[in-house]
Amino acid sequence: MERKNVLIICGGGSSEHEVSLRSAQYIKDQVSLIKELNPIVVEMDKDANLTLNGNKVSLNGQILETATERPYINYVIPVIHGPPGETGEIQCYLEMHKLPYLGPRHEGSSICFNKVTTKLWFDLLGINNAPWKAIHRGLPFELSEIKEFFKESNNDVFIKAASQGSSVGCYHVTKSSEIETKLNEALKYSDDVLIEKTLKGRELEIAVFEQDGNLHASRPGEIINDDDKFYDYQQKYSDDSHAKTLVEAQDLTSEQIAKMQNIAKTAFKCLKLRHLSRIDFFLSDGEIYLNEINTFPGMTSISMFPKMLENTGLKFSDFLKEKILKETR
Repeated sequence: MERKNVLIICGGGSSEHEVSLRSAQYIKDQVSLIKELNPIVVEMDKDANLTLNGNKVSLNGQILETATERPYINYVIPVIHGPPGETGEIQCYLEMHKLPYLGPRHEGSSICFNKVTTKLWFDLLGINNAPWKAIHRGLPFELSEIKEFFKESNNDVFIKAASQGSSVGCYHVTKSSEIETKLNEALKYSDDVLIEKTLKGRELEIAVFEQDGNLHASRPGEIINDDDKFYDYQQKYSDDSHAKTLVEAQDLTSEQIAKMQNIAKTAFKCLKLRHLSRIDFFLSDGEIYLNEINTFPGMTSISMFPKMLENTGLKFSDFLKEKILKETR
């Protein structure tokens, strides 16, 4: 039996490059469990150059050109966290060349990668989320208005670069004197900056995925920071992180779980997602708030998405097998 070639593209050159490599290894291991498939991992640098085992290669339509061979690519898994993997750019290329791939199409990717755009959709859909304001690099803004919002937010906000992932360009601000500096810092990472009221409470996550023609939402998992630190890039991915994760959160009512699952599915469908996503919530003073959506969540050894998916009883390799074989017949 001739196996089908699955191209796993990782790296990307962003601040999440190394995490992407770790996620790609997990995906490769899972694809390797499927006898019908042959995984091929290529690494992308910041200039979109591709390498395979350290040698430069190129993807020309459905053909991967290497120094010695030109394998036909049947399916692509773009395991790039951040640009250009979650921004819609790679998705546009793959769609133009009629290459089937894992994850949301270009429109859903683009909508969700910008935190301001995502918040606008939450508000339009009537989904509860933290109070917020935003600024844009090309438009003037009144610092006094931002400081007034800061005061209304109990002198506690997060300033976030809108088009970054994994808490890059994200700052916890509790002093009015720091606001202008942190806004300028965030603008180094993104044209849009979100200013969001800090919510104190539990950090919960749900894996949403499509399988057997149905949309599924896992039971909520939970992030616990023992040292009361913001769950930033270091906390998420460092081996020295003190953060703990629970694949299934405890002490939630059936009503709370059902409400989060319903919100997660609604957001998934209305923001034009596909195949998989991780949807993050806050539970604060008994209220549920949708925090953000990760359209291609991390797949490292400590990542929550694959653990929450498998907690539903579905093997991750079977999840991949259905998607790939269905679209490569």
